[in-house]
Amino acid sequence: MLKTLAAGAIAMTLTAGASVYAQQPAAGPDFGPRRQFSTEDRAAFLDARISALHAGLRLSAEQEKAWPAFEQAYRDLTAARGDRSGGPRTEESVDPGQRAQRAADTLAARSVALKHYADAVTPLYQSLDDNQKRRFAVLSRIESRIERSRFRDFGFWRGGDRGDRGEFRPLR
Repeated sequence: MLKTLAAGAIAMTLTAGASVYAQQPAAGPDFGPRRQFSTEDRAAFLDARISALHAGLRLSAEQEKAWPAFEQAYRDLTAARGDRSGGPRTEESVDPGQRAQRAADTLAARSVALKHYADAVTPLYQSLDDNQKRRFAVLSRIESRIERSRFRDFGFWRGGDRGDRGEFRPLR
């Protein structure tokens, strides 16, 4: 009788604990609501990044000539990457052809902006000395954004940790 009561109490404790734990919100940086910045906030942060890059590079008079073209291309690329207002937000209301067309238009606009950026950054970057190039790499976050893949976050599919390029290993 005592064993039956103990087993019942343990089972009830485990069941209650599991149900309470299941109702807890997920914790950590990847969970919860993400902060949504307003258009004005994003513009202010972009201005601050550009000002920091310009101040950190300490351009010479000759290098300063390439800055306006670079700055405009940087702003255009950021605008092309940040424009998410194309079309309705409900994917169910749009047929696959319209979704594909909208995606193609977005990629084309980003491609043009990226090409403009590449054309503008090349003369500026080639005129920089080694110290300026190092500071450029640190202060210009857009380079790493362009080069990194959004799918690197799914490295666990390949058995790695956040982008490790290991062999494919199926989940067990």
